[in-house]
Amino acid sequence: MSRRGVFITFEGGEGVGKSTQIKTADAWLAERGHDVVVTREPGGTARAERIRELVVSADGGPLSPLAELLLMFAARISHIEELILPALADGKVVLCDRFVDASYAYQGAGRGLPEARIAELESWLPAAARPDLTILLDAPVETGLARARGRGRPDRFEMEQKAFFERVRAAYLERAHRFPERFAIVDATASPKRVGAAVCAILESRLAGAAKQAE
Repeated sequence: MSRRGVFITFEGGEGVGKSTQIKTADAWLAERGHDVVVTREPGGTARAERIRELVVSADGGPLSPLAELLLMFAARISHIEELILPALADGKVVLCDRFVDASYAYQGAGRGLPEARIAELESWLPAAARPDLTILLDAPVETGLARARGRGRPDRFEMEQKAFFERVRAAYLERAHRFPERFAIVDATASPKRVGAAVCAILESRLAGAAKQAE
């Protein structure tokens, strides 16, 4: 029987550099012989990408927080069943741009939905799809928004007010402190090269530890 792969998620607010650091992690892992799958949420499969357009597009009009949450989880289960679990079963390393923690941060703290409601939906997800490692790229809200809003037309989330993103950041940090065995916090205010070096050091440490446990 082949050994289960490794599921690594990257979290953080707008403009913290997740896409850049996922590329860095992908290259670092590939150089060391790992078979890597890079994906994102919402999205990752054809069905989930269509749901992403409903959730993220600034042209779609108002969307209630509960509708947003349920759409996120609808996309997520498609993503898990069609991409994440098969990749892990094949022994691959899955790098995902956001996952369940984002729902607690954005729909929970950001939109004001009860954590218990999100936890109930999370309980429906397969246990095999729980992340082994979550890298939280953290930066002050002003820094992240300045970067994000310099990229072009904002999406529906990027159009939110600063207070929304302050709540999102606080929720991420709270979850990182609540689950220290899974989370690793990286200061995203440094240069991309320094942030990348920190990310790769975390990967080296965590993957080496996972290999020892599997022996």
